[in-house]
Amino acid sequence: MTEPATTGTGTGGWRIERCTATAAELLDPWPAADSRQQAALRAGRVTGGPALVLGSTQDRAVVDDERAAAAGVDVLRRPTGGGAVMVARDAQVWLDVWVPRRHHLWNDDIIAAALWLGDAWALALETLGAGPLRVHRGPATRGVWSDRVCFAGLGPGEVFVDANGTGPKVTGLAQRRTSAGARFHSSAQVIWDPAPLLSLLAAGHDGHDGHDGHDDAPALLTGAAVGLRSLLTTVDAHCADVDLLTTVEDAVIAALP
Repeated sequence: MTEPATTGTGTGGWRIERCTATAAELLDPWPAADSRQQAALRAGRVTGGPALVLGSTQDRAVVDDERAAAAGVDVLRRPTGGGAVMVARDAQVWLDVWVPRRHHLWNDDIIAAALWLGDAWALALETLGAGPLRVHRGPATRGVWSDRVCFAGLGPGEVFVDANGTGPKVTGLAQRRTSAGARFHSSAQVIWDPAPLLSLLAAGHDGHDGHDGHDDAPALLTGAAVGLRSLLTTVDAHCADVDLLTTVEDAVIAALP
């Protein structure tokens, strides 16, 4: 059930929203047409059942619909690109960001446009004990899993652990650009476990010929990302997931340029 959004103003004139809604509702067009002249960040909390969210151009055939239905998982599509991601109640930090075309953070270069948001995420997480972190500053990387699973590859502005030049991915980030501005979807998992997502992949669409998604997740994918619980050393390991979400949301809001 959707709850009324709360709205405030952050440093630098940012419009800050906090909203609890179903995953489908959080993927609806945002912000409202009459609010698109102001830069905005929305912290979304998922209510209702879990969902498998596909990228805007991702082949729907990657999903085994019968398994998804049996598991009570909705299959949705977001307006931004990239691979599939699982979302559920209190399972991820979900931040939508809107930058109008006339804002000083707008950049015509699609790669450069995402870097400031990655920098804000990295700064926020480092203040909470993560690190060292790096922001991917080039084109999207490609691998056997990256076209299927969001956290299996790196895109512009995404944050990863800097372990000898490379390491597991921390945040996902994708964008949709229109004549009015750019909407960024960004998220970080509380716990990284690819198994639920893999279990919903259709045969032949998980990166391994003949693999049907029922086996244990390959080590390659298991080690491709890391959750916030494992990453943030200054956050109480026993705090509730909802409190962890608030802590990270607040840190990213404080890091906005």
